[in-house]
Amino acid sequence: MSDPRRDNLGYFFSDTAARVPGRIAIVDLWGGRRREFSFGDLDRRAQCVAAFFQSQGAQPGDRIALLVGNRCEYIESFFGLMRVGLVSVPLNPKQAEANLEFMLRDSEATGLIIDPEVCPLGATIADRLGLQIKVMLSGEGAPVASGLPDSWLPYERALSMADYAVTSRLSPDGIAFQPYTAGSTGKPKGVRLRHEGMLWSIRSTEEKWPTSPDEVGLVCVPLFHKNAMRGTVKPNLFAGGRTVLMPRYEPREFLTTLAKERATYCGGVPAIFSMTLQHEDLIATLDFSALKLLVIGSAVVPTELVRNLNQVFPSAKVKESYGLTEGGGPLRGPVDGRLTPAGSAGVIAEGYEVELVSIDGTHGAEEGELWTRSPCVTDGYHNLPELTRERIVDGWLRTGDLFRVDQEGFFYFRGRVDDMFSCGGENIYPREVESVLLGHSDVTDACVVPVPHPVKGLVPAAMVVLRPGAGADAETLKAYSLSNGPAYAHPRRILIIDSIPLSPAGKPDKAKIRDELERLGTDAQ
Repeated sequence: MSDPRRDNLGYFFSDTAARVPGRIAIVDLWGGRRREFSFGDLDRRAQCVAAFFQSQGAQPGDRIALLVGNRCEYIESFFGLMRVGLVSVPLNPKQAEANLEFMLRDSEATGLIIDPEVCPLGATIADRLGLQIKVMLSGEGAPVASGLPDSWLPYERALSMADYAVTSRLSPDGIAFQPYTAGSTGKPKGVRLRHEGMLWSIRSTEEKWPTSPDEVGLVCVPLFHKNAMRGTVKPNLFAGGRTVLMPRYEPREFLTTLAKERATYCGGVPAIFSMTLQHEDLIATLDFSALKLLVIGSAVVPTELVRNLNQVFPSAKVKESYGLTEGGGPLRGPVDGRLTPAGSAGVIAEGYEVELVSIDGTHGAEEGELWTRSPCVTDGYHNLPELTRERIVDGWLRTGDLFRVDQEGFFYFRGRVDDMFSCGGENIYPREVESVLLGHSDVTDACVVPVPHPVKGLVPAAMVVLRPGAGADAETLKAYSLSNGPAYAHPRRILIIDSIPLSPAGKPDKAKIRDELERLGTDAQ
């Protein structure tokens, strides 16, 4: 008889735990302490999470929300809940109170695991909504000793109560977890992801692009974000590698940890690596010889950033990745050994279908919106049937991302469909303007957005970060853009700042950037 756990994402690393129970799976740096968890520890603790919630009457299909930071408890809870058919709902703890309450209501969560250190408002919201099962961590990773409301149970005590066997189950609709999109253009949207599709993605990826058990992956982006889980945590847990969890990104701590832990690879968003490069003094003192790979994704990756990283970390290959919550990773490096050109996210990954659809609706175009179909495409958006019908057509996911494809089958990200804008009749892609700015030797980061213009409708404006001690000013950078790019695309307003405003997921907060640049106005050119 086949093992029912093989169909349950919550058990996907159990074979590894049985094979190498004593090997270190997670190095947890939360709270300024170092905690190590073996594969056996992680598997046992995930099982305790499953047993506890089952003992409290939680039923398959119930949603259990997570408001937990970058610590091992997040990982063991995320997968442990799935083992008894519960649906994990990972939430961004830095969301506004109204958004948090909306997501808890919308998901119909019946329980919550929370770390009040990362989300002080969460417990109040959960009490207000009358959630049935409420578990709380403390900031130091130990049970909350005092001051805990009667309706809340300390996390470690909950795990200690779970001392009986668990029968693997799936949720009735096959949903494993339900993350929420950032909601930058409206209310957050719950993305329904199935056990079957997620397991297919892990197994097919490891078959074609296997992860070595000797890998040490450093995570500094939030665990609720797909970048961390799909890019580092899942591959390492499946293969037997080690994952190092930083509580949060801080440039100098990131560099120190990267060297101290002898990390072999790290993934993140472009903003993280742009900020890292500003600390050349510390970089020069550290040993990064173990580092083999830097993976950048989840946002536009400027060509100049890749070039600068190659120079600073010569032992590491810098790779641009593409993936999305709703549809996995449809583009990868070729399995036939061909090198991926600079600026490309790769070719169509085996097992995925991909095509480009032009603005006029022509399928199979050389440039257009990327559509993808595979077993890991989302089941749909929770409580949003109209959006589901709009975004998923005959199993094809309309990603909203613009690409072009060359004659060799390599795909190049151009930006979001809704990022492209027309300036006096000329189409402008912010990424291309950012790449021009980053070509200037004084610039380390840039973000371009459209702002209103009385004549041209919309024009580019930019926030720019300079290297320490750099002498360039806004007029110098405007002149540089005019000389090195199309005149119609040069930024009409450039604001030099210390750092680009970021969303909680580590991406440029374009709404905030646009608002600030609009307040400053633009030159009438």
